[in-house]
Amino acid sequence: MSTIDTSTDSDHKNSTLSVEEIHALLPHRYPFALVDRIIEYVPGEYAVGIKNVTFNEPHFQGHLPNRPLMPGVLMIEALAQVGGIVLSQLPDMNGKFFAFAGIDKARFRRQVIPGDRLILKVELLSFKRNRIGKMQGKGFVDEQLAVEAEMLFSLID
Repeated sequence: MSTIDTSTDSDHKNSTLSVEEIHALLPHRYPFALVDRIIEYVPGEYAVGIKNVTFNEPHFQGHLPNRPLMPGVLMIEALAQVGGIVLSQLPDMNGKFFAFAGIDKARFRRQVIPGDRLILKVELLSFKRNRIGKMQGKGFVDEQLAVEAEMLFSLID
């Protein structure tokens, strides 16, 4: 996903979404609303989001309580939610619902722990007339790759 640039020199770099705006686009709510902010997006192409990982999150109580690690499935879900922002910005998709149709090439490269800021970059690879979308997502902590996956989404009527 080298096409995603986080510099501030082009017009679309000021495109951001607050948590309230994210909630208007996605159905997820606590404890599954995993994206705190969208810091950059180009409608229908890609988005960059932030997940601030805190010790107070409910999964840390039961997932390895003596060594708090963010579960990989939640990292993938956070990527998917940023992907949902990308899909919601496609023409004629306002108010539509997408669901996972598949996850490929998922890899976990670095542990994510409380105090980390997970930067989530998701790019739309294709969207077909059969209403299946394919995206590539990567999550970084301190510029180190933590998680990556290709995700398939299906439009639900």
